[in-house]
Amino acid sequence: MPPIKDLYEILGVARDAPQGEIRKAYLKLAHKYHPDKTGGDKAAETKLKEINGAYDILKNPDKRAQYDRFGSMDGQGPGGFGGFGPDSFGGTGFEAPFEDFFDMLFGQGGRRKAGPRSRPGNDLEFQISLTLEEVSTGTKKKVRFNRMELCGGCQGSGAAPDSRAEACTQCGGTGQVRAAHGFFSVTRTCGHCHGVGQVITKPCRDCGGAGQQKTRREISVDVPRGIDAGARLRVAGEGEPGMGNGPRGDLYLLITIEPHPVFTRNGVDIRCQLPVTFAQAALGDTVNAPTLHGMEPLKVPAGAQTGAEVHLRGHGLPDLRGYRQGDLVVTLIVETPCKLSRRQKELLKELGDISDKSNHPLHEAFKERLHKI
Repeated sequence: MPPIKDLYEILGVARDAPQGEIRKAYLKLAHKYHPDKTGGDKAAETKLKEINGAYDILKNPDKRAQYDRFGSMDGQGPGGFGGFGPDSFGGTGFEAPFEDFFDMLFGQGGRRKAGPRSRPGNDLEFQISLTLEEVSTGTKKKVRFNRMELCGGCQGSGAAPDSRAEACTQCGGTGQVRAAHGFFSVTRTCGHCHGVGQVITKPCRDCGGAGQQKTRREISVDVPRGIDAGARLRVAGEGEPGMGNGPRGDLYLLITIEPHPVFTRNGVDIRCQLPVTFAQAALGDTVNAPTLHGMEPLKVPAGAQTGAEVHLRGHGLPDLRGYRQGDLVVTLIVETPCKLSRRQKELLKELGDISDKSNHPLHEAFKERLHKI
């Protein structure tokens, strides 16, 4: 008989982890093993049940305290409760989640309230794509996605309109059955009705008895200025519906940034390359430079070389917390003239003839380094 796993190991957290860390670990694992992600893989489905069972214990301070007191339940913990497992009840098919096991050990007379347990709905995650212009100003985005809703045909009951759910014959409508093992009497969730206490003999045609249908949902979300790629926006209560009157899950929106034809992002700064003519670079000039919000004058210093950077202060992106505004960093690219006319060639040759070392400091410095080799 395999030992029952340690609940903290199942969620991958330390035994002294705060509740917030436990919830974060649970949400991450639940998302990873959700059927929509695993394609209905049976092993993943079993893993998800294990994760849900562990979280149902550790999220409850009282049950967590009981669990911490009696050990990992791996057959070696204090209290002498080792040896419990799927085969410990005389082949009765005992497969109750961890919370059922705890209710048996520590609950009120080993019984839980009949009916489905309350459980929050699963979280959803989708991507939304933004332009740099939208990042700069902030925006309101319409988000369209699919999620489960109560079936309109049966109002969530799962039964056809001309029928109704009937009391489960296996548990008598209590949602629980009792299994005896030696001097222990264990109450567990009924496997026939899954704890609901009722079974549907004539399922709803619209939802096949599930009580829920996948529907298209559209909401409008405010995206703050300065948000970065990889950030996740949480929209509370827009996830899957809960179970047994449990709250809805949340919707998480993963931010991606579309490539821009001119600009690249570097934190709160944006960068671009700007070609300038040979004459503008040599003599200096004021040119128009592109920004996210139109053209702005940019001063090209005399003698500028390719790769020189000029900053336009405050023309970058805002800090997400509103502390500062980034810059536009313009990299100058000096364009060598081509397809010269005869007159242009004569002028450039004349310029070369009257130039001296002081006109080409980079060239002269390079020659000096060569002499030292």
